[in-house]
Amino acid sequence: MSNSPTTIAFYLPQFHPIPENDSWYGEGFTEWRNVVQASPHFPGHYQPHLPKDFGFYDLRVPEIPLLQARAAKAHGIDAFCYYHYWFEGQRPLRLPIDNVLDHNTPDMPFCLAWANENWSRHWDASAHEVLLRQRYSPEDDEEHGRFLLRALSHPMYLRVDGRPVFFIYRIQALPDPNRTIARWREIWREGGIDDVHVVKIDTHGDFSDPAAFGLDASAQFMPHGTAEVVERVFPAGSSDGDAVVNYQDVVDSYVAAEQPEWVRHECVVPDWDNSPRRGKGRSFIMHGSTPAKYEEWLSAVYRRTPDNGLVLINAWNEWAEGAHLEPDLRHGDAYLKATARAVGAPVELAHDEVTTPLSVVPFALRDRFGDLYLDALASQTRIQRRLSRLEATFDRQLDFARDGFDAKLSEAREEAALLAQENLRLTDRIAELTPKGKSAQKVDLDRPVRAVTLS
Repeated sequence: MSNSPTTIAFYLPQFHPIPENDSWYGEGFTEWRNVVQASPHFPGHYQPHLPKDFGFYDLRVPEIPLLQARAAKAHGIDAFCYYHYWFEGQRPLRLPIDNVLDHNTPDMPFCLAWANENWSRHWDASAHEVLLRQRYSPEDDEEHGRFLLRALSHPMYLRVDGRPVFFIYRIQALPDPNRTIARWREIWREGGIDDVHVVKIDTHGDFSDPAAFGLDASAQFMPHGTAEVVERVFPAGSSDGDAVVNYQDVVDSYVAAEQPEWVRHECVVPDWDNSPRRGKGRSFIMHGSTPAKYEEWLSAVYRRTPDNGLVLINAWNEWAEGAHLEPDLRHGDAYLKATARAVGAPVELAHDEVTTPLSVVPFALRDRFGDLYLDALASQTRIQRRLSRLEATFDRQLDFARDGFDAKLSEAREEAALLAQENLRLTDRIAELTPKGKSAQKVDLDRPVRAVTLS
């Protein structure tokens, strides 16, 4: 992590079921439910965002984190920053972090961001309809500090200039932040970690000097603060309640923004649209993002960041807030490639090589056979993809033939119905024209109409 800035992507662990979400939103709930229910709020509004390469994944499937890490590293991401939740020892959505701590999977540098705010039903951290309340106490600080010591001591934990990096989402919410941070530093030193780079994330209108809280630096967290520096736009057909800004205006504002006197790590967002979570009339939407505009912003930030600095990207997989580097159906992997170009990472790696799954086999077996195993697995994956494409082609042709037959059958039924109506009309007309005393040929209306033969 030396000789260049360290690029970190925030990582949302919301993509596996947990008992809390099952009880609040229904069994099996994950963030994908919000994603697929999204719809455009105005003409030209890009929704829904649907995943491509990794699909609607479940983080309980062990190959998924391996795929994500390989793709991230191949495109210049140095580390994932996992959101860490702590409610008096309760750690919802802990699976991705525990997989790293307990099983070293995926093999990717990581750090933690403590997302210390209430969980509310409407995803806005408000005190209204709170599902999990964030509480603080000196006793809880002790337990939490010891857990953090375990994470900070992990060999894959991100260190910059030898210092583990730890983010706090809402330091201003702590009743006595200086006391908490001082006690944590004591616990960490006693555990063998002399110095930790603790970062205050600039959220909820607090963009002040982190030193006032006993912290080492601050960090932008897009889109926090955007509404104060970028004027709203009003696309035709948009809802009055939605706050819409032009993505290029955001880029221009932050590229030209002055830096504070203290150390502040800059943050770039590929896009932002929380309408899948918030719904119509309550959303914040950056409209008009493209991979080229995102690359312009990230390139400017990366170039002016010192070698020991951090460049933050929000986010790797915030699908329900429109902020993701993971490939989608509209843009494919264009945002990933834009990231690689912006940070100077090679992009020659073939797509198949990036997304080839690493089978969950004993590490000793993998180490013994090394590249031979991976090459064989890559070949098998390519064959499987070709077979899948052939099968998909056949299915499309079969569907096309079936649709054609159904269309002809529908036309025949319509024609038969018209002929039956015409038969009834002619029968009535004949009856009207038949002279009295003469018996007209009786038509058996119960007899089915002669079937129409399809050629």
